[in-house]
Amino acid sequence: MNTGEEHPVTRVEFRFKHWCVAGLLVATLSVPACARRDLSAPPMDPVPMARTTYVIGNGDSLKVTVWKNPELSLARVPVRSDGMISIPLLDDLQAEGLEPMELKEVITRELSEYITAPDVTVTVVESNSQLFSIMGEVRRNTRLPLRRDMRVIEAIANAGGFTNFADKSDVRIVRQHEDGSESEYRFDYDAYIQGNAAGTNIVLRPGDTIIVPD
Repeated sequence: MNTGEEHPVTRVEFRFKHWCVAGLLVATLSVPACARRDLSAPPMDPVPMARTTYVIGNGDSLKVTVWKNPELSLARVPVRSDGMISIPLLDDLQAEGLEPMELKEVITRELSEYITAPDVTVTVVESNSQLFSIMGEVRRNTRLPLRRDMRVIEAIANAGGFTNFADKSDVRIVRQHEDGSESEYRFDYDAYIQGNAAGTNIVLRPGDTIIVPD
């Protein structure tokens, strides 16, 4: 016997099924639009996020400390265009192309002829040899010192940020290699900020050029 009590249940079930079908249609239609936009990390050099050891270059300024020997210590010594530095007692030493620890070993070895067991520390106080360039739709088109582990977003900030005409979805990083070849990586600023482009805010290397198109 039909008491009429089943009709409200039937209407609720019908609405529930209608909502489910509508939801599935929306989800299905939205997938292709998302799929067309590739937000994956670009192909990179091997281990792109790895830390690299600093190599001293022309224009850098170094601090050389010889413990208990202030007369041999230098608060700031520039690396000249010939790659050399001048150290008391030792005259000129090659600094360009060496890591700070390697230069420390050279100075320690050379000073050992004059003092007993010298304790030497070498610190880079100003890095002017390792630069990157940034151009296009940023506030300042310039070359800037490359600090340790600097990434794309920080570099853009150091150039004053984007202009109003910048295409923030197509930032390009051009990298020159020792063999003369060139790599180009893409960075989508908005996608990265939204968490959709992990791995694209790469660590910059000396000589990199960042291009921000309009």
